[in-house]
Amino acid sequence: MSPSTAGPPAPEAGAYPTAERIDAADELHGHTIRDPYRWLENPADPRTRDWLAQQGELVAAARSRWNTADHWQQRLTELMAAGAISPPVWRGQRSFFMRRTAQQEHAVLLTTDPDGTERVLLDPMAMDPTGLTTLDSWQPSKEGDLLAYQVSEGGTEESVLRVMRVSDGAIVDGPIDRARYSPVAWLPGGQQFYFVRRLDPAGLPADEQQYHRRVYLHTIGEAPANDVEIFGHGLPMTNYYGVSVSRDGKWLQVSASEGTAPRNDLWVADLSKGAPTSPVLTPVQVGVDAQTGIEFGRDGRLYIFTDRDAPRGRLCVTDADHLEADHWRDLIAQDDTAVLDGFAILDGSELAEPVLLASWTQYAVGSVSTHRLTDGERIGEVPLPGVGTVGALIERPEGGHEAWFVYTDFLSPACVQRFDALSGATSTWAHAPGTVEVPSVHAQQEVYTSKDGTKVRLFVIAPQQQPDRPRPTILYGYGGFGVPMAPGYSAAILAWVEAGGVYAVACLRGGSEEGEQWHRDGMLGTKQNVFDDFHAAAEHLIDRGWTSAAQLGISGGSNGGLLVGAALTQRPELYRSVVCSAPLLDMVRYEGSGLGATWSTEYGSASVASELEWLLAYSPYHHVHDGVEYPATLFTVFDQDTRVDPMHARKMCAALQHSTTGAIDARPILLRSEGDVGHGARAVSRSVALTVDTLAFSAHELGLQI
Repeated sequence: MSPSTAGPPAPEAGAYPTAERIDAADELHGHTIRDPYRWLENPADPRTRDWLAQQGELVAAARSRWNTADHWQQRLTELMAAGAISPPVWRGQRSFFMRRTAQQEHAVLLTTDPDGTERVLLDPMAMDPTGLTTLDSWQPSKEGDLLAYQVSEGGTEESVLRVMRVSDGAIVDGPIDRARYSPVAWLPGGQQFYFVRRLDPAGLPADEQQYHRRVYLHTIGEAPANDVEIFGHGLPMTNYYGVSVSRDGKWLQVSASEGTAPRNDLWVADLSKGAPTSPVLTPVQVGVDAQTGIEFGRDGRLYIFTDRDAPRGRLCVTDADHLEADHWRDLIAQDDTAVLDGFAILDGSELAEPVLLASWTQYAVGSVSTHRLTDGERIGEVPLPGVGTVGALIERPEGGHEAWFVYTDFLSPACVQRFDALSGATSTWAHAPGTVEVPSVHAQQEVYTSKDGTKVRLFVIAPQQQPDRPRPTILYGYGGFGVPMAPGYSAAILAWVEAGGVYAVACLRGGSEEGEQWHRDGMLGTKQNVFDDFHAAAEHLIDRGWTSAAQLGISGGSNGGLLVGAALTQRPELYRSVVCSAPLLDMVRYEGSGLGATWSTEYGSASVASELEWLLAYSPYHHVHDGVEYPATLFTVFDQDTRVDPMHARKMCAALQHSTTGAIDARPILLRSEGDVGHGARAVSRSVALTVDTLAFSAHELGLQI
């Protein structure tokens, strides 16, 4: 075998696997950017396969020294036995909902027939006993007699769409491939729907085959090749599209976002004035830096939910003849401190007057208020079980006096709450199906100051309300894409704290805990704010006496993997251990693999000189330096991850193993690679196995004794 393809020699005892450093580099905008482990980008390279096998042996050897694994296995299984439940989606007297019991690997989709009979419609384990098939999404027809659903099969992340007849479970349409991230918008009658599908990859460059989406009209029973393209031609290949049809079938709504940009263009069409194959789309907003959506009210008004001129969100009304923003009238104006998350309209004839519900997040804690629908005046609050997180508000499509939502907090498994506008009372519609004994721990929110003086909030879950001594602590964060960190039941958090540790969750800039501006203060050229917020959270935990640098571990995945990757390279002395899952780490080349091209609106692009400067300033892979004692680090990656290429972790792992002065048996750099699973959904047993390893690693490195 030639030197270019030969596998690395077996490592000596107490040494890391050998990873050849090659003379690869990119010349970009006057920078020579070296990339000594570029060969690790190719998973098919024999050198990569051999190197990965040796990394697996290294992890296995380390695992044998993690003496808490059996404890985590047992306790996580017990705490995850709570299961899961979703709110009902109603179609007339039929409801659809998800539920997972303690014995189930995946949640199943059920329906309750009008006579009250409960039936399983979709069980991923019945489809595939290996557990590798996941149910990605589903959407019943407007009448509730048909169900469109998407599954990813065999451990992939490629959604395939089918249509089921609800009465007997018969498949009446599909499979339709290339339907990943596709909404389904049924027309009345259940014979047609709009959806989103990627173009046939044949003839497309390999690095573009995950893109080029279009909106189509599909007719039940017709071949997908006969679908009518409605929208998307000539627009950017990285666009994502949303599509919906009003309950009465009159209005079509189409939105377009370039990648994950926090803005969208929006059009509507009156389907009563033409054939559904050729809707005449009228722009609502195009080229506006804001996110906007429309709900077509049963009262004839258009309800516009937007952050246009209101980064914390507002709800406006207009009519179909006045779509322009100048005609929008505030029904619920922007709040000074709370973020408007959503709304529901209760307008059943049994009510004396219609009620508008609004869900809010204030400093990452949820609430629901009641308002008069006519003028938006606030008239009350919806009672909640505690201080926690409120999920989306669900109403009946035809109207009524009820709304449903999920509630959870750090100490409570998710439950479904029902609000009755007739009585003004909230009751539990469904508990999580399992019974668990939740340990006695304390959760509280603290405020600290970041580097630039910004106040940031931090949830601390601990065995007691005040620190009694420095304890092994895990600090978790995300800080990107407008994703908020909100209270929620977590078996991993509870198990860790029950065992004597502290777990902290930071509400960093880049999320949406305080609105869209909070997000934008942590993206593109301001990304360093996220890392500064994270370092300041760590220092706060130490200053408060919750932990010490010798007992502080950090954890993050995906964009959170980028976060902890930057943290360990910027402040290696501040952290003792790192769990870095499915991370982005080479920010110069991230756009060329996975779904990276859709994220340049969040991070910037290396093809733009000024934006390359942003990326190079923090790109973790490019800030690994010789002669530094880096924290013990466990990378976890998944070989079917088509969002974030595992090459990021492979290259970073090799770089750290080469450069760290930490001893392999004292501060190891490890790579756990898992097959037949992607970035997101997985069977419960695989989630438990992954969490067992991350907690056992953290306990070993931070000195948590059980």
